[in-house]
Amino acid sequence: MKRVNGSDGGLKLFYTNPSPAPSATKNQHYPISMAAAALSPSLYLDPKQHQHLNPTKAKSPLQRLHLFNCRCSLPSSSSSSTNSVTPSNYYSFLDDPFRGTRFLSNEELEKLKALESFVYLQGLESGSLSVRVMRTEEMDLTASLLAESFAESMLMPLGYGALMRFLVKQYLIERRAVMPHAVTLVGYFRQKYGEKGNELAGTVEVCFDKRGANASPPTPLPPQNSPYICNMTVTKHLRRRGIGWHLLKASEELISQMASSKLVYLHCRMIDEAPFNMYIRAGYDVVQTDNILILLTLQRRKHLMCKKLPVFNSSPESDMSDSGE
Repeated sequence: MKRVNGSDGGLKLFYTNPSPAPSATKNQHYPISMAAAALSPSLYLDPKQHQHLNPTKAKSPLQRLHLFNCRCSLPSSSSSSTNSVTPSNYYSFLDDPFRGTRFLSNEELEKLKALESFVYLQGLESGSLSVRVMRTEEMDLTASLLAESFAESMLMPLGYGALMRFLVKQYLIERRAVMPHAVTLVGYFRQKYGEKGNELAGTVEVCFDKRGANASPPTPLPPQNSPYICNMTVTKHLRRRGIGWHLLKASEELISQMASSKLVYLHCRMIDEAPFNMYIRAGYDVVQTDNILILLTLQRRKHLMCKKLPVFNSSPESDMSDSGE
């Protein structure tokens, strides 16, 4: 993990060691100095928020948290294809205490209303998944999921969990202020035959335009005026069910409604084979790859990938129904 100033407008956290397999996540004792080096203050607000969007808001020590190694899989062949977009129970983001004091234009108000009603529904083999915009009361739960996934990929000792959760929550609060130019989505899984209710299954962050773009994005640099997907993770015990695939589909669906540009970008680390294969099957192409010299900065090499979205329609996704994964 490396400390770098000015990462999307705030603190950057970069994992610099190889991504371990889930079975290899034993606690390793890192010196406190190494942990401190991973957390650095930044000159901007969150990873995609610029200072001019909310100048009165205090700057957070966490500027960017890009989880390039999302652990997810494609849906199995028996998964049903019944996704749709339907209104959710009424929730107003205008009343959100973390929205900030910035005045919104009429166009921004309309987009905010669209975010309030966005819901992506998908039937899975073992249950169902619903994806929508994260609400204020879900911030702690989402921060815990992101912190756990990030710490797992970095082999951080359990003692740093509370610190990670705090930093991630500050990041989510700051990202909240850029709505409707960027948004955090959460997915809830409901088991088909079980007494359990909805369970947080994953999360993903979506940026729609330049005003929500990272001030200092990771390399290779994506265009700031194009939609960008990052910070995708799936709850550990719910992986291998196609949830990551549908978080990606939900992000694309929302981008089709919210963004004028249909060229979507994302990063994927070269060592992350499973996510890379998923992105390729979803229609993403590698447009650029980090130079090998990036290793001198203790960062992992990454692919910048891009996909041109088709004209939005609400018809079910069926192209992956026979993937068998």
